[in-house]
Amino acid sequence: DAATLRQAQGERVRNERLDGLLTQHEPRDWLCQTAGGRPSRGGRELHEVNDRGGSFPYNARMNPTEHPITEDDIANFLANTPDFFERHAELLASVQLSSGHGNRAVSLQERQALMLREKIKGLETRMVDMIRHGQENVSIADKMQRWTRKLLQATQARDLPGAIVEGITTEFLIPQAAIKVWDVNGIFSDESFAADVSEDAKTFASSLSAPYCGVNSGFEAVHWLPEPAVALSIALIPLRAAAEAEVSGLLVLASPDPERFHSGMGTDFLERLGELAGAALTRLRPQPVTSE
Repeated sequence: DAATLRQAQGERVRNERLDGLLTQHEPRDWLCQTAGGRPSRGGRELHEVNDRGGSFPYNARMNPTEHPITEDDIANFLANTPDFFERHAELLASVQLSSGHGNRAVSLQERQALMLREKIKGLETRMVDMIRHGQENVSIADKMQRWTRKLLQATQARDLPGAIVEGITTEFLIPQAAIKVWDVNGIFSDESFAADVSEDAKTFASSLSAPYCGVNSGFEAVHWLPEPAVALSIALIPLRAAAEAEVSGLLVLASPDPERFHSGMGTDFLERLGELAGAALTRLRPQPVTSE
């Protein structure tokens, strides 16, 4: 329609003015100053050359209904006109920018090279971090495999809780760990891992949808540890036989380091640990009787 046509014509005229404006002034002027604005640090006000060789402030030629050209307009024009510097290659050699590392002026190409070097350095740092995290994940996977193998090799079901705790403290270098299981087969009801668990502790464990990590706030489960007084940070992991099953146990990990387990840490590994332990402990549950 007519309005769209007028807008397109206006944009074309604006770009033509920008093209002429940028090529008829020293690069220092149009890179550091808004068109028509007051110059900073001794810079000149932007002028446009007229047909007779004279000059006048650029805004003096602007239609009163038009907005003055801003630095954003210049940046957008250069970004959307990739052939500008092809048509005016001499500008690339004359543009002087601050180096970013002091007051020394450098060419546009040198500044671009500096920016690329900084970007490459950042990418190299990220790559080193990714490699380190990958190596740590491989190490954790190896430890998890060895721990799981020990659980599979347990011949007696009553040995599983002890195997879980021992494997965690030795393989993963956790200073302290303890485990309690409830709703077990009657033949295991007198075992230490099934005794002295209050209903409050069971209710709390059932309320955990994910492992708790943080400071020791006087949880009952901390008293299951060999040395509860030195447990400054803990992880409480609910144990389920399956993802949708009821909680039937609680695994406690503790450290004297107050930052070893904290609220901001990821819990994916701890969740996998709880899933494997919960699945292994199904051997302690009452087994359904099958009719012959």
